[in-house]
Amino acid sequence: MEKTASGWISGFIGVLIFAGSLPATRAAVIDLEPVFVTCARASIAALLGLTLLLAWRQRRPDKSQIPSLAIIALGVVVGFPLLTALALRHISSAHSIVFLGMLPLCTAAFGVLRGGERPRPAFWLFALLGSAFVVGYALSNGMRGSASMQGDLLMLGAIIVCGLGYAEGAKLSRKLGGWQVISWALVLALPVMLPLGLYTMPASFAGVGTSAWVGLAYVSIFSMLIGFMFWYRGLALGGIAAVGQLQLLQPFFGLGLAALLLHETVSWAMLIVTLGAVICVASARRFAA
Repeated sequence: MEKTASGWISGFIGVLIFAGSLPATRAAVIDLEPVFVTCARASIAALLGLTLLLAWRQRRPDKSQIPSLAIIALGVVVGFPLLTALALRHISSAHSIVFLGMLPLCTAAFGVLRGGERPRPAFWLFALLGSAFVVGYALSNGMRGSASMQGDLLMLGAIIVCGLGYAEGAKLSRKLGGWQVISWALVLALPVMLPLGLYTMPASFAGVGTSAWVGLAYVSIFSMLIGFMFWYRGLALGGIAAVGQLQLLQPFFGLGLAALLLHETVSWAMLIVTLGAVICVASARRFAA
């Protein structure tokens, strides 16, 4: 019981940190190229993670764990940051945040495939219903021409690879520990991300505003490293499918930040869809195990 409660608390802290990711990314890509932002955030976080690993003298992962770390790196170090950065060139952060309602379903699905979890059938009913709110919202906006279909498709791809990275990281965290997993995944990606970041670095930073630097700093330190320390620990202790449903609270916090910091419009449709998704997660939680 104590482990489960600790898992939910850690997971909730992770969600709070992740809530600022999309608004911060949006602020960064206004003045910086998406590929550079993706590489820079991964490289900065990797250097910090490597420092922690060396300072605490953590053992290296076994060879058998390298494939899992590669999946995590592709999902949450490269895939999700790059696809969301590209998407946010076409849609607002408020619009993109609504797609996060599908993340718990993807995480739970990969938790079954990769983590061996078996939620009850009613869990899938509510999880699918919550995702249907999000998909319906995206499609309705696309048909009205009020959003970019390219941006929506990029967000859908980002959600899929992120769910895979979350589930794989949670499984490996049971053996390596939460902060060790994300740190090793970042270090594994560093030999590619650092040179690519230097190659895509702008010739001049004269036109880069303060908000872009703040956004890059946030996604590098909090979204890419500290948030995962809490999140992977929460998933490992409380269960991938169960704690993963906390992600449906993330849009509420994210929408608030988008309105407060970026002065973006948060429509009633966004709030209604998000509320519907959260009601579904509250119901799904009862049938997660």
